[in-house]
Amino acid sequence: MMKIHNSIVLSQSATTRPMFKTPRCRLLSDSVVHNSTMQPALASRHVAVIGAGAGGLVAARELWREGHKVVVFEREDQVGGTWVYTPKVESDPIGIHPNRTTVHSSMYESLRTNLPREVMGFRDYPFVAREGGEERDPRRFPGHKEVLMYLKDFSREFGVSEMVRLETEVVVVDAAEGGRWKVKSRSKGGGGVEDEIYDAVVVCSGHFTEPRLPQFPGINTWKGKQFHSHNYRNPEPFRDQVVILIGSSASAVDISREIAGVAKEVHIASRSVADETLQKQPGYDNMWLHSMIENAHDDGNVVFKDGSVVLADTILYCTGYKYHFPFLETNGTVTVDDNRVGPLYKHVLPPASAPSLSFVGIPWKVVPFPLFEFQSKWIAGLLSNRIALPSKEEMMEDVKTFYSLLEASGTPKRYTHNLGGCQFEYDDWIAAQCGCPVSEEWRKQMYSEVSKNKRARPETYRDEWEDDHLVLQAHEDFKKYTLNGVSNG
Repeated sequence: MMKIHNSIVLSQSATTRPMFKTPRCRLLSDSVVHNSTMQPALASRHVAVIGAGAGGLVAARELWREGHKVVVFEREDQVGGTWVYTPKVESDPIGIHPNRTTVHSSMYESLRTNLPREVMGFRDYPFVAREGGEERDPRRFPGHKEVLMYLKDFSREFGVSEMVRLETEVVVVDAAEGGRWKVKSRSKGGGGVEDEIYDAVVVCSGHFTEPRLPQFPGINTWKGKQFHSHNYRNPEPFRDQVVILIGSSASAVDISREIAGVAKEVHIASRSVADETLQKQPGYDNMWLHSMIENAHDDGNVVFKDGSVVLADTILYCTGYKYHFPFLETNGTVTVDDNRVGPLYKHVLPPASAPSLSFVGIPWKVVPFPLFEFQSKWIAGLLSNRIALPSKEEMMEDVKTFYSLLEASGTPKRYTHNLGGCQFEYDDWIAAQCGCPVSEEWRKQMYSEVSKNKRARPETYRDEWEDDHLVLQAHEDFKKYTLNGVSNG
């Protein structure tokens, strides 16, 4: 039986959209400034949120705050998304077999955050150390379990838990009549597929589940073992082996050091170094940095672009993930091409379907939780008519201009959503659309200081730092927020 949820139009008059010019940060193009002479009545929509990770939880809260009715679909048995650690791994260790058993989380056992908790938390629910005995992790760069507990605290505090349907997988999202969306979901408890109609859908399903793999000659016939870091949990499977690890991300750095403690040799292949690079890593007798792989051979040898040859037991790919929305049917209005999700206006809205279809959490190399919060506030305000959008044509033109800038600068398509160089300008642009305060200055400075400290102390930056003055500023700011019942005094 299909359920249809009607939107409600409120009698309250809408506020106008703030006028703000998009900053020219990195490759963000200038925004189209939209003057709205009409002020439609505010509306309460029925909204489906897909995923109950950090993005889905804060999206649900902001939508609810804006007056919308919200249902959050979560296929696992608890909220938290990728922060839910499980020792389980997929049946295919490189994650490409279409019929493999799938595991959502990519969390490894020893993971600690590479951002301090002050920077990482939602703006009005600070991620401060809480009492709770051995269950809690008071470290400034805590382990993954503490992040999950924070998200569960957030969910309970704001009543989001009551909006979540656990163990319910969305199998199809398809356009329905009148600009609405048909959502087909299936509960693990049985009962078949349920059809419902929603005014809007917010996709918060994450992008750390579908492995992205490089290709190089000979790899398809190479006889050794291959893993993707999605299925890495601890270093034990690599004991006494010669391991080639491909990648240079934060997780690649952590995992390479962890594996070096048990492996015979670790050879890191990186695109970010010159072809002639071959150097032993400081502090390690068994770990080397190479340029990328040239080719692999049937006898187990792997040749690097620096000319060196390694007889390896295992290749471990720390090469990132693909955006993957198998449930989403848009008749081609949203596609994924070389890891570009598009077209998306400001990495959130497909012009053809905005604002009834939106995405939270597409950008990467960012401080994720506050960015999710800004995007969610924007989406919630757009759906209520409190905030106006440019026309579909203007949004599409903005996207095309952005793509042209990327191409002119030589930026590969797969880096479309990399906002590492301008994330705070992006956040502040969205804040201006919403009429809410921009990112705190201490948060921006702390992020910069942590980045510098990471380069200066790559092994110990999580436990040694020199920005206590910024920590004090953050905690002074946190005193404004008492919702989580934590004393910051």
